[in-house]
Amino acid sequence: MKRLVVVLALVLAAALGPATAPAPARAQLRRDHQAPPGPRPHSVTITEFGAVGDGRTLNTVPFQNAVFYVRSFADKGGAQLYVPRGRWLTGSFNLTSHLTLYLEEGAVIVGAKDSSQWLIVEPLPSYGQGLDLPGPRHQSLISGYNLTDVVITGNNGVIDGQGLVWWQWLRSHELNHSRPNLLEFLYSEDIVISNLTFLNSPAWSIHPVYCSNVKVHNVTIKTSLDAPLTDGIVPDSCSNLCIEDSTISVSHEAISLKSGWDRYGISFGRPTSDIRISRVDLLSSSGAALAFGSEMSGGISDIHVNHLRIHDSSKGPPEEVLVGIAEELLGVLVEEGEPEAEAQECPNHRPSSFEKDGQMFYGDCEHCLYPASGND
Repeated sequence: MKRLVVVLALVLAAALGPATAPAPARAQLRRDHQAPPGPRPHSVTITEFGAVGDGRTLNTVPFQNAVFYVRSFADKGGAQLYVPRGRWLTGSFNLTSHLTLYLEEGAVIVGAKDSSQWLIVEPLPSYGQGLDLPGPRHQSLISGYNLTDVVITGNNGVIDGQGLVWWQWLRSHELNHSRPNLLEFLYSEDIVISNLTFLNSPAWSIHPVYCSNVKVHNVTIKTSLDAPLTDGIVPDSCSNLCIEDSTISVSHEAISLKSGWDRYGISFGRPTSDIRISRVDLLSSSGAALAFGSEMSGGISDIHVNHLRIHDSSKGPPEEVLVGIAEELLGVLVEEGEPEAEAQECPNHRPSSFEKDGQMFYGDCEHCLYPASGND
């Protein structure tokens, strides 16, 4: 499919599910002006705990010990855990509150290929099972549970999940438990993720679930475009979340808004609401650039999107956004974008909305982009 630039303004004043009260003024202010806190009063380096950045030495215990140590500074303004240049191989580990995890330029946190280094945890209550299989799932490489005031940032450091082995296990039906994500926060608030690159996640790259006051800024996410079911950023039963100035290139869905699956999501009853997405470049080779669901049983409301650029994706909003929920989605405004040079080659090019074969398409050209960009 030829590249196109789509500028969107999505305003979901009506909820897709349970209604939610308007965000208070304080939350609005925090969303629009939230910034990482200043330098922490205390700082430690991962090498102080015996870590070796040679790409071969397993550093799971040093990361766990370092996080345990910085907990002692929680009531003293928190602490920074500094990761210098090197390849720091590790299994899954948890973060703590009032922590800044800082990856220097050239620093790469690398997920171990040995699945035993990724802990096993219970499925999320709003899903009742893992992503791939019933029962427990592998914990994400980096996780946070019931935390507040956490910053994950750096000087364009990298978090690499080495997902190829997991994709092979999925394709060959050798998985014993569902694949892990790269970064996941549960029941947490005041989270900032910025200035980092996320590579080769086994499943989803960034997954905040049951969280509030989250900002994802200036991140790059990439996986192989033929990897199975790898999503970029998945806000899941979250509120007051902002994604901006980022680039995502994945095989499945670049940004996917979710709120639980089937009866589990309905019973848990926590919607995704008050989401702002701005100035992002998206590529999804086999899925949607921006998707609502399909797991959205808890409801979705108050979603605002602008300056969304889609490149070479098989589906883009609002075509895929509206699939299956078109009659419930209200207050959608699609503004005409400026097509790139490749799209302008068509002599009859008109990037607008049109109907073909009984289906609506938005932002595409009927002449030069259909059927390549059509529904499937």
